[in-house]
Amino acid sequence: MAYRKFSGLFLTAIISMNVCADQLQINPAHPDQYTVVHGDTLWDISGKFLQHPSQWPELWRYNSQIRNPDLIYPGDTIYFAMVNGAPQVNLVRGPDYIEPGQSGGELNIQSTCVLNEDDPKQGRTQFPVTADGKLMPCIRATNLAQAIKLIPNSKIMQYLTTPRVVGMDELAGSPYVIDVAGEHLVAGVGDKVYVRSIPKGTQMGYTIYRPGEVYKNPETGEILGYEAQYVADTDLLQAGDPATLMIKRMNTEIRYGDRLMPNPEADIALNYFPRPPAKKISTNIISVQGGVTQIGLYNTVVIDKGEKDGLQVGHELEIYQRGKVIVDALSPIKNDTVKLPDEKAGVLMVFRAFDRVSYALVMKATQAIHVLDKAKTP
Repeated sequence: MAYRKFSGLFLTAIISMNVCADQLQINPAHPDQYTVVHGDTLWDISGKFLQHPSQWPELWRYNSQIRNPDLIYPGDTIYFAMVNGAPQVNLVRGPDYIEPGQSGGELNIQSTCVLNEDDPKQGRTQFPVTADGKLMPCIRATNLAQAIKLIPNSKIMQYLTTPRVVGMDELAGSPYVIDVAGEHLVAGVGDKVYVRSIPKGTQMGYTIYRPGEVYKNPETGEILGYEAQYVADTDLLQAGDPATLMIKRMNTEIRYGDRLMPNPEADIALNYFPRPPAKKISTNIISVQGGVTQIGLYNTVVIDKGEKDGLQVGHELEIYQRGKVIVDALSPIKNDTVKLPDEKAGVLMVFRAFDRVSYALVMKATQAIHVLDKAKTP
């Protein structure tokens, strides 16, 4: 693969935007410049310049001079300043960046054709030909640097398809494991299990679940859903009663009575557009995933609002640490108590929404966060 390292070559573009600084809510402690390093996310970088990182697209809205401003690479340097009350951003590309349309490499192939990564997407159809009308070979130019992500997808990948949140009868009415084929005491990948019952004409992929946590509204006690914990993935070999399935992937030991549901077919969102909900929403953190007790940065939490309440994937909410109730020892009223105010403790973003609950990633944590803390529309 041909790749030229353009040492010392910088792309500098200055964007002067007619954006109101009050509207953007600039971070008063913003740096004058920042050089991107491996491990950064767009959210992290946005927070260095803006009080609300989700406003990053607005900052670049008039950015016609820069191609793909959301594609920022390690080594790039961002310069930020306020000029006449408006934010001004300079982007200086790092030395390893290859501008689309450029090519490189000391090559022995005698060809003037260079195919860039974005050429197919832009519908390129013109290619050089030889004197006898044959297509010339093309050099594929690839930018080896990987653009930084908006959020660390690795932190939520395991929660994008499993576990699931189901209704009261949804899991209880599903097929269930009755035995393991052969003389195995414990089933493993490649082993077969018998299930009651799966009729013919159904799909081939099934996931084994186990009843988990019951999600309730902490204020009313209303049941919002039931967690279906992921156990294993299987392929249907033979429908019937019992049906035969083969285990192709598993997370924990399969037990008799574990339930099966068809594999979810919902699209997995990996490109998020963080934004506040259009209406005021107040919700509670009712659980935390991953077996942790202390909630912090990049932990996944469960909140007691979902799609029916107006929450969507990408919605961001501010987290408030619930104020304690203390006894006022100086009050003339016996056992008089005072509810302290809730304090802002961070920001979360919904990445998976069910009917009545949602999974959200803690994007910012400035104080300790606990189950039963609140999250509200900014």
